[in-house]
Amino acid sequence: MTIDTRNVNGITILELHGKVTIGEGSRVIRETIRELLDAGNKNILLNLGDVSYVDSSGIGELVSSYTTVTNQGGQFKLLNLTKKIRELLAITKLLTVFDCYDDEETAVGSFS
Repeated sequence: MTIDTRNVNGITILELHGKVTIGEGSRVIRETIRELLDAGNKNILLNLGDVSYVDSSGIGELVSSYTTVTNQGGQFKLLNLTKKIRELLAITKLLTVFDCYDDEETAVGSFS
C-alpha cells in the first residue's frame, strides 16, 4: 500500500494504491492522517480509485480516520469508490456516514 499526497485549493488529497488491510495498509493510513492533522491540514479527501481490496480492518481504519479528523474540526470525505468498496460500505451502513464523490472537482468544491 502506498499513498500519494497532493493539495488542491487547501484540500489534502490522499491517493491510495493497493490493499487496505490489517497491518501495513491500516498503519500507513493512520500515520499519514495523524501527520497531516499535526501539520494543520484538516480537510482530507481520500481517493480510493486505485484500491484493489479492503478488509474489515481497513474499514475500521476509515471510520477511525473519519472520527479523528472530525473531532479535530476537520472534514474527511471519500472519492472514487470502487464497486466493491461501495457495496461493502452499503452493507455495513457506512455509506450514510461518509460523504462520497465520483469526481474530484465536485468533491473539492464540497468542502466548506
